[in-house]
Amino acid sequence: MNMSENKNKKNCRLLGILGGLGPMSSAYYYEMLIEHTAAECDQDHIDIVISSRATTPDRTAFILEKSDDDPLAVMIEEAHKLVSYGADLIAIPCNTAHYFYDKLAEAVGVPILNIIYETVCHLKKNGVKKAGILATNGTILTNTYQNMCRSIGLDFAVPDEKYQSYVMSVIYDHVKSGKKIEEGTYAAQIFHEVADCLFEQGCQKLILGCTELSIVKRCLSLDERYTDSLEVLAYRTIVECGKTPIGFSPEFYK
Repeated sequence: MNMSENKNKKNCRLLGILGGLGPMSSAYYYEMLIEHTAAECDQDHIDIVISSRATTPDRTAFILEKSDDDPLAVMIEEAHKLVSYGADLIAIPCNTAHYFYDKLAEAVGVPILNIIYETVCHLKKNGVKKAGILATNGTILTNTYQNMCRSIGLDFAVPDEKYQSYVMSVIYDHVKSGKKIEEGTYAAQIFHEVADCLFEQGCQKLILGCTELSIVKRCLSLDERYTDSLEVLAYRTIVECGKTPIGFSPEFYK
């Protein structure tokens, strides 16, 4: 083995994806990693092991005390399985699940990428002064994104009660239900209503702070005013795994 091969081997990490939260966004994240990693053959891609425990209790329902089924125990169990398989880095393609981030990281003992932190830092690095936050009730009401924004001095706005109900409808009644999202549908209409309201409040960028909304971005071909947290996570994952990210928008390479 020559020095170059030895260096590349040392830089390789086995990525564990704690997925199934939900399944569609986990699959999209995996697809992003493949599409955006510079590779000339199979062996150039990231080594990945995926857990897709779709039966993990709903995070928002538990956080809002509408369910007694605690998802943390299941998440810890699945994370330990990933580590036992050899994962030395974990990514969670679910924003709401990051409510449990500190307890999960403490229990697992290997680095876990934080989608909330990475997304907010990405905006700050790109000179954004005010961001709109689109996320589940669980993420909004626990101030997960808001607190992260405050910690780095980024102003923000969130939808009011009416528009937040629209966001939840798009996430749960449409994406998680497997309904088609395209321009002209009711889901697209209410999504744009929420977005327009936040832009009118001076938001320069809107955070797609739920990975189901990443599916909406893909289906509606949303423009550069939207920052997809799943794209940010994919970019950071590729970098942390010692690979070269390609095909992202220019703002990622600043």
